[in-house]
Amino acid sequence: MRLPYLAFSPYARKSLVCAHELGLDRELEVVSVETSPIRSSPEVNRANPLGKVPALLRDSGPDLFDSAVICEYFNSLVVGATLFPPTGEERWRSLRMHALADGLCDAAIAIRRERSRPPALRWPDWEQAHLRKLHQAYDLLESESLLQDEPVEIGQIALATALSWIEFRAAGDDFRRGRPCLTSWYDSFRRRPSMLAAAVAGA
Repeated sequence: MRLPYLAFSPYARKSLVCAHELGLDRELEVVSVETSPIRSSPEVNRANPLGKVPALLRDSGPDLFDSAVICEYFNSLVVGATLFPPTGEERWRSLRMHALADGLCDAAIAIRRERSRPPALRWPDWEQAHLRKLHQAYDLLESESLLQDEPVEIGQIALATALSWIEFRAAGDDFRRGRPCLTSWYDSFRRRPSMLAAAVAGA
């Protein structure tokens, strides 16, 4: 399997962390690419017509794209793997956190892109709307006692990689401020071997 990989993508890193958690990293050829919404990589475009990473080039079957699909595919390759709980409230809790984490990434990326525009083209209300989403998500995570270290599931991996990218890029306000539970959980989870193996230099 071949994974075109952009080191600074939280979605790509999520996929690689899942591979490490499942012991699939030795079966995966990780290939660094340079791609962006404006100048997308030809290899990425061939695998994913949307031009986004991650994309997974398989030895048989069509290429896969979108981190949620790739992570679930990895999970399906390992007998007994439970990164995606199969049934019941555990499944819905994990998928809910996964959705929340991906939404955090989407909002933080929107803020970063808005701030990179020439001043005359910025839309302050748009930035504030996405900052509000970040704050609301952080407060929900702090208050609901959703955070746990074990067993490791897709929701935790998605959240940790999202927070790592947000902190690295300083996209929005500091999620640590006034949120001791979220901070403690993140500082513990980011030290997992899988997170360190898939770390971005300086992150």
